[in-house]
Amino acid sequence: MNKVRVWTGAPYPLGATWTGDGVNFALYSENATGVDLCLFDQPETDHEAIRVRMTERTDHVWHVFMPDLRPGQLYGYRVYGPYEPQNGHRFNASKVLIDPYAKAIAGKIRWGPEMFGYPLGDSSEDLKRDYRDNASQVSKSVVIDSAFPWGRDQRPRIPLHESVVYEVHVSGFSKLWEKIPEEIRGTYAGLAAPAAIRYFKELGVTAIELLPVHEHVDDSILLDRGLTNYWGYNTIGYFAPESSYSCKGVNGGQVTDFKDMVRDLHRAGLEVIIDVVYNHTAEGNHLGPTISFKGIDNAAYYRLVANDRRFYMDYTGCGNTPNTQNPRVLQLIMDSLRYWVTEMHVDGFRFDLASALGREEHFVTRDAGFFDILLQDPILSQVKLIAEPWDVGEGGYMVGNFPIPWSEWNGKYRDCIRRYWKGDAATMAEFAYRLTGSPDLYQHQGKRPYASVNFVTAHDGFTLNDLVCYNDKHNEANGEENRDGDNNNNSWNCGAEGPTDDRQVNMLRRRQRRNFMASLLLSQGVPMLNAGDEFARTQQGNNNTYCQDNELNWFNWNWDDDAKNLFEFTKRLIRFRKEHPVFRRPKYFMGRRIRGSDVKDIMWFNPSGAEMNDQDWQNGFAKCLGMLISGSTIDVRDSKGESVRDDTFLLLCNAHYEPLTFILPGREEIRWELALDTHKERGFVKPQKVIAAGDEVELVDRSLCLLKLCEGEESFAREASWTTREGKSPSKVPTKTTDTTNDEK
Repeated sequence: MNKVRVWTGAPYPLGATWTGDGVNFALYSENATGVDLCLFDQPETDHEAIRVRMTERTDHVWHVFMPDLRPGQLYGYRVYGPYEPQNGHRFNASKVLIDPYAKAIAGKIRWGPEMFGYPLGDSSEDLKRDYRDNASQVSKSVVIDSAFPWGRDQRPRIPLHESVVYEVHVSGFSKLWEKIPEEIRGTYAGLAAPAAIRYFKELGVTAIELLPVHEHVDDSILLDRGLTNYWGYNTIGYFAPESSYSCKGVNGGQVTDFKDMVRDLHRAGLEVIIDVVYNHTAEGNHLGPTISFKGIDNAAYYRLVANDRRFYMDYTGCGNTPNTQNPRVLQLIMDSLRYWVTEMHVDGFRFDLASALGREEHFVTRDAGFFDILLQDPILSQVKLIAEPWDVGEGGYMVGNFPIPWSEWNGKYRDCIRRYWKGDAATMAEFAYRLTGSPDLYQHQGKRPYASVNFVTAHDGFTLNDLVCYNDKHNEANGEENRDGDNNNNSWNCGAEGPTDDRQVNMLRRRQRRNFMASLLLSQGVPMLNAGDEFARTQQGNNNTYCQDNELNWFNWNWDDDAKNLFEFTKRLIRFRKEHPVFRRPKYFMGRRIRGSDVKDIMWFNPSGAEMNDQDWQNGFAKCLGMLISGSTIDVRDSKGESVRDDTFLLLCNAHYEPLTFILPGREEIRWELALDTHKERGFVKPQKVIAAGDEVELVDRSLCLLKLCEGEESFAREASWTTREGKSPSKVPTKTTDTTNDEK
């Protein structure tokens, strides 16, 4: 590389910015005594071609302008200052560091002792500085040209209550799919290929929620075991798209590749939500590597233990926590989020372990600075903000407690739905709350049902198939002797652990899958599908496949008849939900007569066809209920102020291990039409059977039925069954045992 001119530059914007006339570099480090900009010709060269001392410093930002540089230039920093871990400082100019604001990152870390700021294996551990150079082993930051032909790209702007979210891994989705050209399988381009878009549209989902797409690090301990950090929850570049998912190269091509994907998904009317990990970085604890933040200004970027600054506060179990009490760290997070909205055009974010971002001195607080600045931001407050509302620190479980405008992954929904269909006692009352959008968690805050992102399974845990096939996790492939992963899965194998030829067990498993899917898509709130559950994808009982970049995670597109049937059932459920707004209300049910109407918006019935009373709700043995929801209320209006009307439905759920009969409510002239029965292999019933009020519907063990009012006045359908008033009782009732859970299983 020839000599280059060096100008003073500007402290803003942070990062490397191509202006058309050169590149401005700006790096925040409050405690550094000096910074060198290092320019490289190739990602793996063992030394920089040019090293430039950055002499200008404004408001703790070191800056320089290089008029002779162009996009594609590789660079890194060497930062000078004290190496005093006991005081929180870990400066080490022997280490080339990644720019926290890098828009692209080239090359993967090649692990060795040079990647650590201290001599590995030394008795002093991290208290002694290491002087070996890591230039040939560290990833390099890349200067990019942000220009892109977006054309008329428009955000779909789908309201949350009309959304169906599909959580998927970029690579695993298309890695084995023969309908995708081989050269783009497992890439951003593969996820937006015509076959992929047709699949998403046929299924009916509205938003593609991507597992982390920020540049991440594969831990050396995993690589040594022949594994990788497949999920990607080990971020090192909050502005850089993960380079391994690109088919256009790593010197900036990954940025174009990601933008192409977003543009193509938007053209199909699909939103893009990305999973972001601001709660920790890939640098780990005090014995972790020095890659970026730790060497740039450890004491500024991380939360340190107050009385021993050698160590990190760890609210995530991953070794460190960024210091969101520092305005510059908050700025980095906000700049990153804004960049992904304005430059990369994403439609929202799912925040991993979001409680960690709301910690002030120690505890999570609803008025934390991070929450406040998000609410006030005119750009970010208008996109979808979804919290994983917990971390592993004290007081970190915050389900139902995130402030407006956040929605939340509703972990209580997941746990309750699993426990109910498993047959656990005393779950029915909570099950009713979860079906109706969890008003007990969100309504008192002035939130709407779409504050609850409902899910039965997610990337973290069993798949839907494995949820009904395994009592216990089977994570031996992870190399940790099955110690990793959650032991509390609320799963039930239906009578045999893992695959079986038992016809009755397999029939029950298929029915349970339909029960879970129907419950999810008929609940108020925002349904989220774990990708692959729609065709019963299995991970062979592994509930923590974070390190498995192989067939355990890659989708198998060679479906058997069971997979095809479940896909058709799921597809029809999603379409049914879209056709009937009563299942995706933007307002909570009131459970009482709506003003100006004689109609209650929701009622609950017991198997006798009578309205449920307090004794019914408090009966811990009971596992069967009927939910009648009205399509004739006038409280929900469209954008033009017109009332949104729909049919009236009766949902019957039986989680008992025995069949029972349910007397249909209403006067003698009322007729109900059976639309869905999870006892049927295809779920939806054709031709639809008409049943009179007062007659019985048989619910087999662990099944769900949905009926539509097809004849008679709705107000008459809301009365106790006329035959019940005349003394009729259900002909089949469950057998009560002293230990229902053990007896059922």
